[in-house]
Amino acid sequence: MKIKHLNILSATAVALLSLSGAAQADDHGGRGGLCSNATLKGPFGFIGHGEILGLIGADGKVHPYASTSILDDVALVTFDGAGGFTRTDFGVIGGLPKGGQPTFNPNQNGTYTVNSDCTGTMKIVYTAGGAVPAGVETDLNIVVAADGTLIESVVNRAVTVSGASMDSQAVCPPSCEQGVQESFEGKKVLVYGFR
Repeated sequence: MKIKHLNILSATAVALLSLSGAAQADDHGGRGGLCSNATLKGPFGFIGHGEILGLIGADGKVHPYASTSILDDVALVTFDGAGGFTRTDFGVIGGLPKGGQPTFNPNQNGTYTVNSDCTGTMKIVYTAGGAVPAGVETDLNIVVAADGTLIESVVNRAVTVSGASMDSQAVCPPSCEQGVQESFEGKKVLVYGFR
């Protein structure tokens, strides 16, 4: 009787483990990966720091501005779990509020992709009505870590709408891609210990 009972328990355990693996594979499109767009859902607080160096010219090189500007930024990004987000931020560039606005700028949205290996991309786009002109864009390469509660990122592309390099070899328009050295870190906003 005892052996029969152990066999039933063993068979049940094996069945549950098999179902658990199948469910995990289904959660990630059958790829068996760790992450997907659904990994990022809800609000994340971000902090960013870096330097805006100059404009990238037609020669593919950074042509410096008259002076490098240091950027510090805080933002609240709310992910929808399906590849879209809204964003509000406040930043300081070169010691002054970004765009001269001393308050948060909610006129931003974007898209994101999280791959099964927890790497991905984010594209932030400023829309009309804020201190930053419409059309400014920041693209980031991201890594999702800490059970989906932490996002580490580095800017891989920054687009502005006007400006000129110190040597006048790059002028926006038409050369409106900036050379930047910036990184951002986002942490899931937890409310009363719930995710």
